[in-house]
Amino acid sequence: MSQSQKATLRVAIAGLGAVGLKLAHELDKGIEGLALAAVSARDKVAAAQRLSGLKKQVPVLDIADLEPLADVVIECAPSTLLPAIATPFLKNGKIVIVLSAGALLTNMDLVDLAKAHGGQIVVPTGALIGLDAVTAAAQGEIQSVKMVTRKPVKGLLGAPFLTENNIRIEDIKEPIRIFSGTPREAAVGFPANLNVAVALGLAGIGVDRTTLDIWADPALDRNTHTVEVVSDSASFTMTIANIPSENPKTGRITALSVLAYLRKMNAPLRVGT
Repeated sequence: MSQSQKATLRVAIAGLGAVGLKLAHELDKGIEGLALAAVSARDKVAAAQRLSGLKKQVPVLDIADLEPLADVVIECAPSTLLPAIATPFLKNGKIVIVLSAGALLTNMDLVDLAKAHGGQIVVPTGALIGLDAVTAAAQGEIQSVKMVTRKPVKGLLGAPFLTENNIRIEDIKEPIRIFSGTPREAAVGFPANLNVAVALGLAGIGVDRTTLDIWADPALDRNTHTVEVVSDSASFTMTIANIPSENPKTGRITALSVLAYLRKMNAPLRVGT
């Protein structure tokens, strides 16, 4: 079948926050070979109002009703909803694009489900630079991966780790390190903040061998990540400073990363792994 004869893939978006809304509008503008088919949201009336400017209106449904209408689902929801979103799609051999990468660590049965039924879980690059390079290095031997994250205070407020350890950062005047550990530990303590660290671990030497430091910095207005990798093929250091979206816990580049993946799905030229 030629490129022009390929069937259009129907895309559902689960969750209509800052990222989901951006993706809905971009899909509505048009991406070759893809069509927005449906969205899910907790408040259906509010979601319908937010989507009122689309050229083509789509239904706002419960999560359980998305799968029959779509070939691909983009998870943009609270991490606790990942199994409910992903399971019906994977059981039917479909694609699930996961933004809550941290939730995968406690739901690895989803990977087995994908394997058993021919489905696929995609974790896009998101807010982290250089996952292609890390993935390539992992084909050889990686000795170490270290990540240092520095975030504005408001992007960290409410994290369970801070609450459980009685760490107050609201009034800090200078940067403080609030966490040192692994992406697996961070996924529990900072479920809305450190999906990028989990993605880095999955791409490289694993979430238990990757080391992670998190700093709260009152002088910052961007989420900043620095990654240092030592391997038998290359040693490299990468830093990215992400502009927050309307949700201070999420960078603008997260939605753009998903768009880049969507455009690659049917592209005649694909650059990058």
